[in-house]
Amino acid sequence: MTEFLFGILSSLAASAILLVLGLLRGSRPLWWLVTACSWCTGTGLGRVYRHQSSAEQDIARDLGRARWIKVLAGRGNVLTREAFSPLWAGELSPESTQILLPDPRVQGDSWLDRRSQDLRRFDPGFTPDLLRSQVRTNMDYLTQVSRTQRNFELRSFDLPNTCRVIATDRAAYLTFYSNSAHGRNSPCLYARAPGLLYSIALQQFDAAWMDSSPVLPASQP
Repeated sequence: MTEFLFGILSSLAASAILLVLGLLRGSRPLWWLVTACSWCTGTGLGRVYRHQSSAEQDIARDLGRARWIKVLAGRGNVLTREAFSPLWAGELSPESTQILLPDPRVQGDSWLDRRSQDLRRFDPGFTPDLLRSQVRTNMDYLTQVSRTQRNFELRSFDLPNTCRVIATDRAAYLTFYSNSAHGRNSPCLYARAPGLLYSIALQQFDAAWMDSSPVLPASQP
């Protein structure tokens, strides 16, 4: 049932990606056109970043104004970079922070292994255990920096590793991973709340959260 839900939501968002990228080629001057179309259709789409990595400055700005934060990531490298450093330094105080990363403990035919196999097709540097090791490293990092966080919870999942979601009460950044590129090189959609794409992003996160297991329980210092 969960896989079916992920498939439906991924198809909807993938269609939006194709439509937008057909109109726009990642150019900032045309963001006004996307916003206008979004207002007319109710999708809530505000911007399209040609590469996920180009969104980090705007992510940092939105995190600074967030009442709550939800992150679903395939590896979690963004959590260790500049965009999130004010949060871990205690400069931000959201009501809650929920993080979801793939479960590195699952052996055999896990979704993390399947994503690793995809990466190896175009990046020969990815050995079978490299992605798993990177997720463990990021979990270790979060274990340390979250010690002073209020209402912080880290969970792991073993579900289709197909997207990254960074969401707040104001907006969501939604990236669907390609089988032929790293997530940082994939297009990223910025969706305002309320709107269809924003709802899809939260549904993606909530579906994974329901089937996840705690790594770090909710903290209340």
